[in-house]
Amino acid sequence: MQKECKVNVNSEIGELEGVILHTPGREVENMTPGNVERALYSDILNLSVVSKEYAQMRDVLNKMIVTYQIRDLLRDIVLNEKVKETLVEKVCENEDVNDIRDELLGMDNDLLSESLIEGTEKIPDSFTKFLSKARYSLKPLHNFFFVRDASVSIDQSILIGRMKNKVRGRESLIMETIFDFHPVFKTKTMNPLNSNGLSDSLSIEGGDILVIKEDILLIGIGSRTSPEGVDYIVEKMNEHKKKMEIIVQELPLEPESFIHLDMVFTILDKDKCMIYEPAILSPNKYQTVRISLDNGKVVSIREEKNILEILKKLGLDLDPVFCGGKKDSWIQEREQWHSGANFFAIGEGKVIGYGRNSYTIEEMNSRGFEVLKATDIIKGKVNLNDHDKCVITIHGGELSRGGGGCRCMTMPVKRSSVNW
Repeated sequence: MQKECKVNVNSEIGELEGVILHTPGREVENMTPGNVERALYSDILNLSVVSKEYAQMRDVLNKMIVTYQIRDLLRDIVLNEKVKETLVEKVCENEDVNDIRDELLGMDNDLLSESLIEGTEKIPDSFTKFLSKARYSLKPLHNFFFVRDASVSIDQSILIGRMKNKVRGRESLIMETIFDFHPVFKTKTMNPLNSNGLSDSLSIEGGDILVIKEDILLIGIGSRTSPEGVDYIVEKMNEHKKKMEIIVQELPLEPESFIHLDMVFTILDKDKCMIYEPAILSPNKYQTVRISLDNGKVVSIREEKNILEILKKLGLDLDPVFCGGKKDSWIQEREQWHSGANFFAIGEGKVIGYGRNSYTIEEMNSRGFEVLKATDIIKGKVNLNDHDKCVITIHGGELSRGGGGCRCMTMPVKRSSVNW
């Protein structure tokens, strides 16, 4: 058993001490061109290539910090029979598959934890099932390696996502159960499903939430997180009765590359951020709103020019680095499509992202970030401690086709404090 982890995340860039990952498995391959849209993909992925690319990020992180794999955490918690029964019942009810409840509960713990992620193939034990074109009675979680969305660390608590698409609801159920019952994690969960007067239109996904500082949250609203989701977060933050600023950025509903805020804006260092300029700085019809909280109340809600202007007023003067570079809007658009603005910080000025976005990486290098290959770090050819500011690149030709980057694939549970 790993040592106890007291959840604590007060920034995007504090030195990483603990992170949850999910190495892609057979669930990524358990789709066809016919059901790819239901799986929320635009194309089917090659697991053998995905696995090699993902291993670069995972192995870099494993060399540095404590990592937790969802498969292992899930296997641990279903050892508790009561937890196991409750989780299975919630899954079956949520997905309207109560007819397989006994089948799931009859599995050994290893098979159950595997099936809850990879899916359960249908047993044609009735004429109706025999005629059904569905292959799975419990569908695979194709998107689970994007672990960022189902739960969010905010200070010492965990916000459980209410996913926009029901196909991802089981991810949130699993993450809530892990944080509530796994002995490693010391935290409290906040779940919109447990609130009074739950709105059907309330949705929250972790890719839309950036913890800038302990008193500043940045939230995107668009195709995955709704205004009602922001209201829920405001309500929970007000329970602390302290001063807090919440910045809300409206996002385009299409194309699909704008799925979350972290596809157009991520933090690189105390004084630098990565942006997709057309969505963040160019004058457009998408609002940027500042919500000020104090003593358990909303003090003001007002529209402002853009995220950077608000942060500057709050004492954070961030210098933007442009996704795709500054020269060509077509290149910017192409690299944003392949998660070129989506970076994950392992510490102040040390981030990891896709090397395929060459113009973005070149722009970062010109701004003082040494370019390091993940493979060189894994082999011990490069020591991260020798570099104050760097971007670690992994191959992302196949992973990026899934619609997310390194921040999407990581869920930090513990970071050190930042001396702002």
